[in-house]
Amino acid sequence: MKKKEIMIDVDHVSMRFNLGIEKGFSLKQAFVDLFNKEKRKKRKNNEFWALKDVDFKINKGEVVGFIGSNGAGKSTLLKVVAGVMKPTKGKVDVYGNVCPMIELGAGFDPQLTARENIYLNGAVMGYSKELIDSKFDEIVEFSELRDFLDVPVQNFSSGMVARLAFSIATIVEPEILIVDEILSVGDIAFQAKSEAKMMQMIGGGTTVLFVSHSIEQIKKMCERVVWIEHGVVQKIGGKEVCDEYMRKMGVENDELYK
Repeated sequence: MKKKEIMIDVDHVSMRFNLGIEKGFSLKQAFVDLFNKEKRKKRKNNEFWALKDVDFKINKGEVVGFIGSNGAGKSTLLKVVAGVMKPTKGKVDVYGNVCPMIELGAGFDPQLTARENIYLNGAVMGYSKELIDSKFDEIVEFSELRDFLDVPVQNFSSGMVARLAFSIATIVEPEILIVDEILSVGDIAFQAKSEAKMMQMIGGGTTVLFVSHSIEQIKKMCERVVWIEHGVVQKIGGKEVCDEYMRKMGVENDELYK
């Protein structure tokens, strides 16, 4: 039996935010607060743990879905895996190049044109000018924005921005793809086109971490599911985890109307 190759190792990760840091907070203020019990107590009471002791491994070629209610910690977890955030406790080891599609269009300059942003965003993602040159027409065709290439992105709708960003992000097939709700952007036709592109990448052996509130999409695309609530992993398993999650949500919704 062939040994599985681990691509992502999330090792007892916890992530803390402090919701009570005042404006103008400084190292000097932090030192002064060391001798102020009330300040320390107030700061501790304002701590929020977005992730609590999250621990799992993902093997090469796996497509893993993350489910949970709003604020459960799913997006925070993906940002930690992508290296955008450093965990408060624990560590994440990633073995392979990562393409994080978490906030599409976040790296765009709104005053630049779509043409200029293709090169700017591509550079931010680590693509060479030569690669972008060779893939330029492919990006434009997929985005369906040829007539808007010389229009500043600030005049684009959110759907147009998402189409352009997705088209740039997927010009190469990364070893690890991190996807956060992006298949719900744009019109229905482009959503279907994006999903088909994702399936093509999955078929090519890309390891995928996928967050979606669409349980139907999770079941369709993912072989393993991680259920998170209040920053804590509730269950990891197959598609049956989706059914258990839905039953739990159904019970809670029924109770709301009693």
